[in-house]
Amino acid sequence: MMQVKPENLRGAANICSNSGKYPLAAMFGVDETLRGGGLAIYCLFYNAEKHTLETLKTVFEAEGDLSYPSLTTLLPAAAWYERELHDMFGFMPEGHPDLRPLVLHESFPEDFHPLRKNVDVNAQVHGHRDYEMLVSSGEGLYEVPVGPIHAGIIEPGHFRFSQAGEAMLQLDAKLFFTHRGIEKSVEGKTPEEALLTVERICGACSVANTLSYCQALEKLSEAQVPRRAWLIRTLTAELERLYNHIGDTGNMCAGVGFSPVISMGTRLKEEIMQLNELLAGNRFLRGLIIPGGVNYDVDTSILEEIDEVLVDVEREYINIEHIMWEQSNFINRIRTTGHLRSETAFDLAMVGVGARASGIERDSRKDMGYGIYDELDFNVVTETAGDVEARLRVRINEAKESFKIVHQLIRMLYRDDSTELRVDLGRLKTLRSSWGISESARGDNVHWLMLDENGRIDRLFVRSASYPNWPALPIAVQGDIIPDFPLINKSFELCYACLDR
Repeated sequence: MMQVKPENLRGAANICSNSGKYPLAAMFGVDETLRGGGLAIYCLFYNAEKHTLETLKTVFEAEGDLSYPSLTTLLPAAAWYERELHDMFGFMPEGHPDLRPLVLHESFPEDFHPLRKNVDVNAQVHGHRDYEMLVSSGEGLYEVPVGPIHAGIIEPGHFRFSQAGEAMLQLDAKLFFTHRGIEKSVEGKTPEEALLTVERICGACSVANTLSYCQALEKLSEAQVPRRAWLIRTLTAELERLYNHIGDTGNMCAGVGFSPVISMGTRLKEEIMQLNELLAGNRFLRGLIIPGGVNYDVDTSILEEIDEVLVDVEREYINIEHIMWEQSNFINRIRTTGHLRSETAFDLAMVGVGARASGIERDSRKDMGYGIYDELDFNVVTETAGDVEARLRVRINEAKESFKIVHQLIRMLYRDDSTELRVDLGRLKTLRSSWGISESARGDNVHWLMLDENGRIDRLFVRSASYPNWPALPIAVQGDIIPDFPLINKSFELCYACLDR
């Protein structure tokens, strides 16, 4: 870990990123005042060559000047992180191009910074701050507001379009309407108590969040997670990816009213979620992964059922693919729509399908080498067009890779005769930073953790895959027509709950 003074943070970030070669994975604050420190900013950078996240830290005096040179003009991916740091801690990035509130909207006072230790988790807060939506102005331009309450059963987000005729010139997205304060709520809890909350950050990413969190805990221990536990963990992770990718394939078609594929995708997703319930006792695979391993084994009859059902699901999924590519009207709607350049995806440090459809070959299963993924045969799927069609093709082909992975895992579990499912982590290292990462259906989820001297949660930072991808949406829609917005939005399949942690 490199530690520098605040005034040197920008230069150090340039060094740690290798002049932009290593993307910014996360940037967050930690209040270290209760143990005699100050307010700190941590920056994490991907280093696929070393299979790790490099750490950069700077510390400010708690009652001193909290300003520092903004990283945003150097690393565009820092834009949202710095806005959130300003909201939650009061840090002041000098030279930031857009320091409007990000998480805390109009009903919060200006001087309220909830992730500082002197703010009680049950604090009653009332106040007001300004929030101005960004719109274009000029003759013939007009605004189209959408949300925050939508016609469908989705979470709230307000979108303000600036239009010139039918073309979208600009989109400003206002999110974080239902922020739950999860990172604050787990402070002072034991790792086991916090696990229940972590599993419920997002229904679609329960395994990914739990896996990242458990890895962060396990790095604070000398114990090694049993191999059979990793086999079962990986099986659940790939089942979670499958039901998301297959369901999202149908959801994308909902953006153009392609009803047969919507229904077919929903039905196949349901079959996999029934497998989830068979495996874990619930449809979201909760309660199975725990620190040190897994809660219970998977017997041969369940493996046989998973193998048999997925053979049928894969066959029908390929039929869905054929139906889509045979429809010229559908292809016309998705080809060249929602284009995102490779350079933009890289600058924003995008992850998952959104990145890989624009030619960025980033996948934490390969890049970070966690668990047993280095023993599995699978490819990282990429496309270069960067449009809705490319994102759909990546999602379909990634699902095919996951089918292949699951069948490999089932064979490995058949051959594995070990019975150990978990280890006791023993006494965990305290006041030490640790991180975990896992590849969700939307991209990698990062959890950063520090325990206090009593072994309780001092700071948990959660960066979902949707977080670095949301800023790309307003760029991708530019020049397209407003009826294409639902299609473009669904092609990224971004999650609100992951933001509203």
